Amino acid sequence: MINYPQSALLKSLPKQFFASLTAKVGNKLEQGHDVINLGQGNPDLPTPEHIVKRLQSAAENPQNHKYSPFQGYPYLKKAAADFYKREYDVDLDPDTEIAILFGGKAGLVEIPQCLLNPGDSVLVPDPGYPDYWSGVALAKAKMVTMPLREENNFLPVYTELSAEELNSAKLMFLNYPNNPTGAVANIDFFQKTVEISRSHAICIVHDFAYGGIGFDGKRPVSFLQAEGAKEVGIEIYTLSKTFNMAGWRVGFAVGNASVIAALNLMQDHLYVSLFGAVQEAAAAALSGSQDCVKELNSIYESRRNTFISGLREIGWDVQAPKGSFFAWLKVPESFTSEEFAEYLLEKAHIAVAPGNGFGQFGEGFVRAGLLTSEERLKEAVGRIQNLNFFKN
Repeated sequence: MINYPQSALLKSLPKQFFASLTAKVGNKLEQGHDVINLGQGNPDLPTPEHIVKRLQSAAENPQNHKYSPFQGYPYLKKAAADFYKREYDVDLDPDTEIAILFGGKAGLVEIPQCLLNPGDSVLVPDPGYPDYWSGVALAKAKMVTMPLREENNFLPVYTELSAEELNSAKLMFLNYPNNPTGAVANIDFFQKTVEISRSHAICIVHDFAYGGIGFDGKRPVSFLQAEGAKEVGIEIYTLSKTFNMAGWRVGFAVGNASVIAALNLMQDHLYVSLFGAVQEAAAAALSGSQDCVKELNSIYESRRNTFISGLREIGWDVQAPKGSFFAWLKVPESFTSEEFAEYLLEKAHIAVAPGNGFGQFGEGFVRAGLLTSEERLKEAVGRIQNLNFFKN
């Protein structure tokens, strides 16, 4: 067998963080250990029944067995536009301001390749979703990190960026509710972001993956609700979290028409559009009753309350997330993030994601997903208590 070498481009890509985490958990499971896996962001509950039934019936339609239109069916774009109008009072033109995506990740990785040339700079949150880095690397662009610190509510402080960094940046990634910190942003922050964009001609890409998950009676704010936001950037929405459709790989980008056109052009070269039955089911999710979304949000909030209160009761000083389904937890002072994650896996058979995997400013934290039952979350608290790190 000939062993063909990989391209320089492939070798330049960042290490796939979640793949290595999955392998470690898999090794423990193979050894027969009962691992409570809080390390990944894979929803544990099924897709709502009415969405599944729509897929089933649509799969029987011979029309859906053919190639779909390259840029998606108009009915799905209309459903996305109606969803944004109903949920956020944002007006969108389905023909020019919406692009159908193969999941949110696809759009996030594609967008730097659509807009950047080699050497262009991108403002990226730190800590942040590692696949932002993948898109930047594929575009041969340069990352400039924006620190997200606890004292700033995990929001970037634009005055910390130099004039040179702002003037040279072509693109900025944001993500609220935030992965990994669980922080949220308000409309004032997004309005400041629009002003920064206008002043420096930076295209804003807001990753709204957790837009359906907010706590304490507060709904997450869409970037496009800020005045002028649609003129300066886009928002990427996925059905993965809001509707428990992670494996379906369907999402959409909305906003600035020139960016949407670039995404559509890129995808014309990469794909023929999504299976028509998936598009019908996605439209049903967006257009139908949102009671399932409210129920799911309540489940995550109850899990959050159980987990965070349990950790506080055993003496771990942790903050409750305001959105998403992640908790961002400070590690004991004697450990690094990676050391503590390894220790929890080895000694308590609990998997969490080390914060440094999300960037330099993630050091000192671990990320725990609220993606298992309350009973298992209580068991995780009990296992941590038995380690005797914390005194209540």
